[in-house]
Amino acid sequence: MRKPIIGGNWKMNLGVPSEAVKMLNNLISLVRKIELVDVVIAPPFTVLESVIKVAKKSNIKIAAQNMYFKENGAFTGEISPNFLKKMGVEYVILGHSERRDIFYETDELINNKLIKALSMDIIPIVCIGEHLHQREEGKTKEIIAYQMENTFKNISKEDITKTIIAYEPIWAIGTGKTATPEQAEEIHSYIRSLLVSRFNEEVGNKVRIQYGGSVKPNNAEAIFSKDNIDGGLVGGASLEASSFYEIIRAAEKLK
Repeated sequence: MRKPIIGGNWKMNLGVPSEAVKMLNNLISLVRKIELVDVVIAPPFTVLESVIKVAKKSNIKIAAQNMYFKENGAFTGEISPNFLKKMGVEYVILGHSERRDIFYETDELINNKLIKALSMDIIPIVCIGEHLHQREEGKTKEIIAYQMENTFKNISKEDITKTIIAYEPIWAIGTGKTATPEQAEEIHSYIRSLLVSRFNEEVGNKVRIQYGGSVKPNNAEAIFSKDNIDGGLVGGASLEASSFYEIIRAAEKLK
């Protein structure tokens, strides 16, 4: 049985230590009895150190929102996986649609980051997904298959089971639109079938696949009830402790 994982991606919000710590303390008080769900938050880099110190006394794990695939050097503005590891970061989000669209990150670059994260024992949360025009053209599965092949190139059976995949229909991020639970399950099931085909059934069934498209308290339970959806990667609703907790509780209730 796969353990659900709920990730809160704060994006470029709550970037001052005082406000980040206040939010985290509120969340800690709510989730202290959560046992059947892994809870992860990804704050901005500016507050990682402060948040890690507070989270140590809780059941909440910390993710970075991005990293580079080199450990040091002349890479202005980038974050080293070595820095993250030494700070105590346990997870990293890779290939988020905003990184792909705004900063033109390619599957090849994301693959390099993925290989590096795994080598550093940082758990990767790797995002894949299609744009609205691709869905309307009937190309969703074609896009997903291409991303799966190229983003996960040269990844072993052992390493894929350590990796979390986040399916984010890009047309549903920050738009208020949400894929129906049935639409989400169709693609999650397809992703799992690609894993089974490439590796084997045992490996494919071990990989956790999150849904990441405008998850809110009022739709979380319906989404998480689907067989191949193992939690969510949450954006806006993770910025407020009570709404994020309701999403976590929806996943816990189904276990």
